Amino acid sequence: MSQSLVQAIHDALATVIDPELHRPLPELGMVDSVVFESGVAKLKILLTISGCPMRDRLQKDIGDAVSKIDGVNSLDLEFGVMNDEQRGNVKKLLKGGKEKFIPFAQPDSLTRVIGIASGKGGVGKSSVTVNLAVAAAAKGLKVGILDADVYGHSIPRLMNLLGQRPTAIDQTFIPLEAYGVKVVSMEMFKPERSDPVAYRGPMLHKVLEQLLSDAYWGDLDLLLLDLPPGTGDIAISLGQLLPSSEIIVVTTPQVAAAEVSERAGRIAHQLKQHIIGVVENMSDSSCPKCGEPISVFGRGGGIETSKRLSTLVGADVPLIGSIPFTPELREGGDAGNPIVISDPNSPASVAFNEVVEKLILRSKSLVGVRLGLA
Repeated sequence: MSQSLVQAIHDALATVIDPELHRPLPELGMVDSVVFESGVAKLKILLTISGCPMRDRLQKDIGDAVSKIDGVNSLDLEFGVMNDEQRGNVKKLLKGGKEKFIPFAQPDSLTRVIGIASGKGGVGKSSVTVNLAVAAAAKGLKVGILDADVYGHSIPRLMNLLGQRPTAIDQTFIPLEAYGVKVVSMEMFKPERSDPVAYRGPMLHKVLEQLLSDAYWGDLDLLLLDLPPGTGDIAISLGQLLPSSEIIVVTTPQVAAAEVSERAGRIAHQLKQHIIGVVENMSDSSCPKCGEPISVFGRGGGIETSKRLSTLVGADVPLIGSIPFTPELREGGDAGNPIVISDPNSPASVAFNEVVEKLILRSKSLVGVRLGLA
């Protein structure tokens, strides 16, 4: 009887998923011992690191699973910490037994990698990135955001993750998660949030490579990269490290801004990246009193950028979205509450969801395309 209950406890623990690594506890080697005596289940569970932030969550999930077993009257749960060898085994499991590599650059990767780019700052790339990611996650996709703007990172604030640190297992770290989206940013690794990042070109390449390879992203459907403004090191490194990545160009309706934003598309074209389309941010909004359109930042920038990039590429680069200017979009960013969550029926949220729908549905056929079959 006792042995059958021990097996039942093991089976119950196999249903408990680590909230960060998203694998069953036995598969990760976290179940150190299971003993059953006089109605008491005595368990020792090994955490990957001391002070694991998910300890309370694990305790609850384990308690819920074991309490369902007939014959178990109480639970005596002890937590320990893995040694270096055990952590090394977890790291090998997460990396599939391979050494350091970028999973999204592998031929068998099914993750769609999209860079959100612009030739200049202040057009709202980060806001667009966050709301597209959260909207896609709400539709059931597995989504990640990499804050590739090393100097001007703002994604943690927009995703309400300020001051939080990722769990690290040796040189592998677990992205933070908010609104169903996994998030990695340089800000998470600085000693102080206010510290500036003063890196030259080669270091920027190395940082991007490490953020892509050292994070355990898991299986993602979509990875969005919030790129820095301009056409410098990070834009070039993205094309080199992830040659199959695609680009969305963000602009404002102001034609002067559109002329600069177009350059981000030009560098993507030179790097042989597919330009998905153009998103015009801060577009016309409706007057709250009369309902007439208000053009705070001018008109025509998105269409102009679309036309110029279409001529450059020799194929249609459509205007895939126009996000109306609204103070609520900015307020949601400051509060770490994306507008697609706080006000899903607003015109801006509707526009973001329409862009996501266009990203989900690929217009191109696979006929004639070389497939990376092994």
